Amino acid sequence: MPLKAVVAFLVCLMAASGADDSRKFPKTNLVNTEVVPKQILGKAFLPGGTLAHYKKGKVAYDMFAAKLASPTAAAIALSDLRKGMKSPVFVPSFGGYFGEDGGKPLFVFAKGAWVLGVRGLAQKEADLQARVLAGQFQ
Repeated sequence: MPLKAVVAFLVCLMAASGADDSRKFPKTNLVNTEVVPKQILGKAFLPGGTLAHYKKGKVAYDMFAAKLASPTAAAIALSDLRKGMKSPVFVPSFGGYFGEDGGKPLFVFAKGAWVLGVRGLAQKEADLQARVLAGQFQ
């Protein structure tokens, strides 16, 4: 097998395996993180990634990050997430969406090859947390 093909295979495998990106998540109110080996958020079209659990007072929420093979793949995954949301609203400042998924509020956006999001917070609070999250992923 040519070296170029092996490298391409390994890049795809790493993107799909759910690397541990715990260090990139904001630390304020962080309870714990977990590496999800595949299908983060239970979505078959998403690779694995890192899921961070937070709690502020009585409010529990999650942030997540999944790296796809390319920015194009991330944009397609974002579109698929939007299609599965109840009442999605476009958020122009992020180029992402806020809506409901599985009975919980969900704010999702793409940044480069990453699909990032906040689950469990109202839109205003999710937007604030998403801005912090976005700053951690380049």
